[in-house]
Amino acid sequence: MSTADAPLPAAPSLPGPAPRILVISAPYYRQVVDGMLAAAQAIFAEVAAELTVVEVGGAYELPQALAIAAASVQDFDGYVALGCVVRGETDHYEFICAAAMDGLMRVATREALCLGTALLTVDTLAQALARSHETGSNKGAEAAVACLKQIALKRSLA
Repeated sequence: MSTADAPLPAAPSLPGPAPRILVISAPYYRQVVDGMLAAAQAIFAEVAAELTVVEVGGAYELPQALAIAAASVQDFDGYVALGCVVRGETDHYEFICAAAMDGLMRVATREALCLGTALLTVDTLAQALARSHETGSNKGAEAAVACLKQIALKRSLA
């Protein structure tokens, strides 16, 4: 069986109540991001997570939205950031990818957030689509699993 035909990963065991999750989506490449979102939703359904999904303009806005969410009065157990940046003919790709990923990590570590990240940084749209299929190596599913594992870790250390 190829990785494109493999089933999505299973949600990890999660002690305690169903988690509250905020998914921040940058759907510039709607087909790609929607595929990752659907896979993440399937993982979160396994643990009966309460999901809130918000959209932002693009990958550059993902860390800003995460910071806004962390400072809000709403209490989420975990966060998932979804987006895609496809390399173009200018340096724009390098700047956006670095700023978005660095910003997400900076906010997550500063605020001790349980964050799963699926910001695809690819050379072609075909590469992005291959990472957002319903089955196989879906990076949205992987980000959801990563988020749940961080929540489990946080709960075990509380």
